[in-house]
Amino acid sequence: MNPELYFWFAFILIFVVGFWVDMRAAKRRHAEESVSTALKWTGFWISIAFLFGLAILLFFPQNENSTISTRSMMGVKFYSAYLTEYMLSVDNLFVFIMIFTMMSVPGEIQPILLKYGILLSIFFRTLFILIGMGLINRFEWLIYLFGAFLIYMTFKMMKSHDEDETIDPEKNTLIRAAKKLFQVDVNNKEPKFHSRVNGKFAITPFALTFLLIGSTDVMFAIDSVPAVIGVIREGNHALTLEESNFLAISSNTFALMGLISLFFALKGIMKMFRHLKTGICIVLFFVGAKMLLAGVDSVNMFFARHSWVSLAVILSTLALSILYSVVETRIIEKREAKLATGNGTVDTLDALEDKKEE
Repeated sequence: MNPELYFWFAFILIFVVGFWVDMRAAKRRHAEESVSTALKWTGFWISIAFLFGLAILLFFPQNENSTISTRSMMGVKFYSAYLTEYMLSVDNLFVFIMIFTMMSVPGEIQPILLKYGILLSIFFRTLFILIGMGLINRFEWLIYLFGAFLIYMTFKMMKSHDEDETIDPEKNTLIRAAKKLFQVDVNNKEPKFHSRVNGKFAITPFALTFLLIGSTDVMFAIDSVPAVIGVIREGNHALTLEESNFLAISSNTFALMGLISLFFALKGIMKMFRHLKTGICIVLFFVGAKMLLAGVDSVNMFFARHSWVSLAVILSTLALSILYSVVETRIIEKREAKLATGNGTVDTLDALEDKKEE
């Protein structure tokens, strides 16, 4: 048997068992789960991903046709792609929180709905990765198109404001189509996709919310997959198509698997990620620039022999964005305390930030 298949089997087994365990846990979770408990679960899933990457780094079969250590390269690329997708997924969770609020989703149903949404995310990302990798492998000039797209997304994100990210369910094509085709059982608060109203088939708010999450999942996949492909493809032809697909799919899946626990943790530590979008812009620009320079042999050779550079850039960017967020939050909180003791009034954190921007 091909030794690489053992890694595929191990990955699928971990995913199936992990999804089953997390799905059972999701049914027992609730909106008031403590931040500390959520962080422990988040740490557990991050540890699983770290150990899987370590196994790749130490035991993945060496590509005999390459003069470079593909085993160590694959381990580093796995971590780089994992961190890239994790950063983007954290940003996406803020949108999910907004969707749950707008759709008035009960707290006890949110984990189950989120788990279905994550499963849908894994499906779309796997599909887009296979299509994207296959197209680039056949038409190498597409790497420049992907790079230009990432640069475009960087500037688009830099110019966007929080109010620009508001989602209106009534303007969503799938939501409008579903409401025209089916009756909606607005009083049904159970985690079911359909019900019966006066003996007739009807869809539930749960189903509508799932459609809204699914449509946003497609947009998120379109944004994130080119970034992950860019990370995996650096050092052109260093890895085979099969190796690249394995890294992209496994890293994306592991990044998405622990999002339920991270969802609950974010409710208590959202201030730590106030500047995450800035970090994402830096990473997308970095990856996009590398893809645009894919035709330069010296650049390709550098990243083929020093794949750790991309990991260092992504990891340091994530760490600095969180550190900056924490430091700024503490400064603003101290300013709040001074205002409270000075004149008896307290401005909110957002109000203080608005004053700072002015």
